[in-house]
Amino acid sequence: MEEAAAVRAASVSSVPILDAMGVRLVEVAAGHAVAELPAEPNRNHFGVTYAGSLYSVAEMLGGVLALATFDLEDELAGFVPLVKESTIRFRRPALGVVRAEATLSPADAERVRRDALATGRGEFVLEATLTDTSGEVVATTTGTYQVRRLG
Repeated sequence: MEEAAAVRAASVSSVPILDAMGVRLVEVAAGHAVAELPAEPNRNHFGVTYAGSLYSVAEMLGGVLALATFDLEDELAGFVPLVKESTIRFRRPALGVVRAEATLSPADAERVRRDALATGRGEFVLEATLTDTSGEVVATTTGTYQVRRLG
């Protein structure tokens, strides 16, 4: 899918630190995104995945979902995705590749689009789950994001 490839390229390359962390988008579709974070260079001083890297890979999914879900080059031209607030709960130390996944329902996507067109901003809450290679949940995040008209 060409759109997914464009979102992958725009998302990671537009934030150089994500590229330096080795973040890789593995699934991108309207309302759904999955990214992977490699163990290196994301280890901390005692050999587990650095907390800031875990936060970063989860937080960026809000922007990825906005790019993949909303037509920011046509219907919502002039709009950008922004994070307003985000929290993370660390559940256990992460080792190896970490997978971050988030989904936005079609009903929420339609509401955000409608609000954005009517008021210049559409807000959504996104929950992400981060798992290690054994499938254990290592962290969860909740973020409030906005698709907002600039200018």
